[in-house]
Amino acid sequence: MNGKTVADVMTTAPIVVEVPGSRSDAINIMVRNGLTGLPVIRASDGKLMGVVSRRDVFRKFDEDQLSLVMKKGCITIAPEASVEEAARIFSEKRIHRLPVVEDGKLVGIITPTDLLRLVKDMKSPLLAEDVIRTTCVTAYENEPLSYTVPAMRISDVPALPVLDAHGKLVGILTDRDLFSDQVKNPEDLKALGIADVGNMAGARNVLPLFYAATDKYLSDDRTVSDFMVRDPYTVFKKTNISEVAKIMLANDFGQIPVHGNKDELVGMVYDVDVLCALSGNSNE
Repeated sequence: MNGKTVADVMTTAPIVVEVPGSRSDAINIMVRNGLTGLPVIRASDGKLMGVVSRRDVFRKFDEDQLSLVMKKGCITIAPEASVEEAARIFSEKRIHRLPVVEDGKLVGIITPTDLLRLVKDMKSPLLAEDVIRTTCVTAYENEPLSYTVPAMRISDVPALPVLDAHGKLVGILTDRDLFSDQVKNPEDLKALGIADVGNMAGARNVLPLFYAATDKYLSDDRTVSDFMVRDPYTVFKKTNISEVAKIMLANDFGQIPVHGNKDELVGMVYDVDVLCALSGNSNE
């Protein structure tokens, strides 16, 4: 126990979106502020009603009412709770934002990044291989996106390690990569309801994989190799997770492929997995 509480590390006065409101309201606030999700409050009294993430928006892309898109009954935490408790919730529930509530009122928000800063400075015995929690879904570099995009959506993963015909890791495909061409086109952004078309960095952060399941991506012969990042950053399976946290923070990575003694792919480690260093809940 390091004695820190949620109040010590949370972001106070978080950026929010209000209901009643629309999907476009949420998208535009996310774009302007470079966020991937927001607490949702009721306009009349400021009560926390739920959270909305880029994934929620695009899972229900036909819905325009924010109240039908957001996650209701979201998990919350008190400001006096320990950071260990917050880490346990992130680790077990695999969520990426946790509203901080006191007397029914939203007073802050905490994310895995806030806790990675603590892990970075820890002397933890845990290694990358100790905290891999999910089955690793991979892609083949020459497979068409018409196969890969639905596979990513069904698997509910934001990134795929990419293998060549010999099973060697040659790249990584993330939801951001899929939109590298789309965010260059203001008309595409306007079609998504994004008014601030000048903020390309924010748009790239918000645009998720799920909108890619359109004819634009599924009707041509583009393959994974056209979009993947080649020679991705990896960590060795024996890398200490304090070092993994440091790499994630320095590069704004939400996940990193893990390799073994012969550079073979062992799995993917995600930011919420690394928080096992605080929660003590590894995959052993």
